[in-house]
Amino acid sequence: MNNQIQTLTKTMKTGNGRRKLTIAVTGLNNIDSPGPGIPVIRGLKEAASFDVRIVGLAYENLEPGIYMHDMVDKAYQIPYPTVGHDTLLARIEYIHAQEKLDVIIPNFDAELYSFIKIQPRLEQLGIHMLLPTLEQFDARLKGKLFEFGEKYDIEVPKSSEVFSVDELAEKLKKYEYPVAIKGKFYEAGIAYSYEQAKSYFHKIGAKWGTPIIIQEFIKGQELNVTALGDGKGRTIGAVPMRKTYITDSGKGWAGISLGDPSLVKMAEKLISKTKWAGGLELELIKEEKTGKIYLIEINPRFPAWVYLAVGCGQNHPEALVRMALGEKIAPFKKFDVGKMFIRYSYDMICDMADFKKMAIDGER
Repeated sequence: MNNQIQTLTKTMKTGNGRRKLTIAVTGLNNIDSPGPGIPVIRGLKEAASFDVRIVGLAYENLEPGIYMHDMVDKAYQIPYPTVGHDTLLARIEYIHAQEKLDVIIPNFDAELYSFIKIQPRLEQLGIHMLLPTLEQFDARLKGKLFEFGEKYDIEVPKSSEVFSVDELAEKLKKYEYPVAIKGKFYEAGIAYSYEQAKSYFHKIGAKWGTPIIIQEFIKGQELNVTALGDGKGRTIGAVPMRKTYITDSGKGWAGISLGDPSLVKMAEKLISKTKWAGGLELELIKEEKTGKIYLIEINPRFPAWVYLAVGCGQNHPEALVRMALGEKIAPFKKFDVGKMFIRYSYDMICDMADFKKMAIDGER
């Protein structure tokens, strides 16, 4: 509690009289399948209630966000989640000693377990986060999503977890082709035969491990919602969108905000029933024939397109930071409909000295 009071009453001010916060952000891999880190940082840079110094937390030396000096003030390498949360904690303690972090915003599914585990210790150090509980995190896993839907009365396609090729063949007998074959964290493919399903099983399993998830394929329009819960059942913000351009890997490269109240209501229902804390993304399918909306995934963090919400008048990253620091804030009441985002790429010229520092010292 004392750490929270110290954070909220920080005396360091900028020239405009606003407090200055130091916020660490992961997910700096702003590539063809981008992480949410840079869009989150853009939202933080545009915050109306504070000024920010950004500390980037990277897993690889070539994550582009490391070298975006206008976005990331200082960058550190952190260990992969597979190393264990004790190693992560030791690294964060070192970074905190150098930077005096106020808030950390993790942006990858695979790292959230470790950050949730070390959250109590980080709170003791005065580092704040707004994250789901381990129970909330586990309940929305892809392999458990069908049971999740039954529990909360939300339409979810039938799904099964699979740990071996023999089990894959057996469980596929209960499905009609095509089926979706998904990794436990990332990647998916649509299989039209057993051979295709087996190929996806090996490809995705080699990268992300098991279980692999079989999910009933629903034909229709893909929709998404980025939302923010306060951990007490309130939805602080929700902005739905439809992808207007999808890459070969299935990532939305352009999208438009929608004024469909049913999508916002689904987010509000889910957050109310689960008391979700932090950002999340709902991946939905509006079935072609019936118009029924199915929930096909819950991503337990902000999506890479979260900056669209900022552009529509709901700065979710800013609101998350304020709640992480213990502030009570009012939910957003509206957002702009018909706003578009379009991603682009460009060649960023970097100094080799920065790369060497990151590779040798683990910081830039």
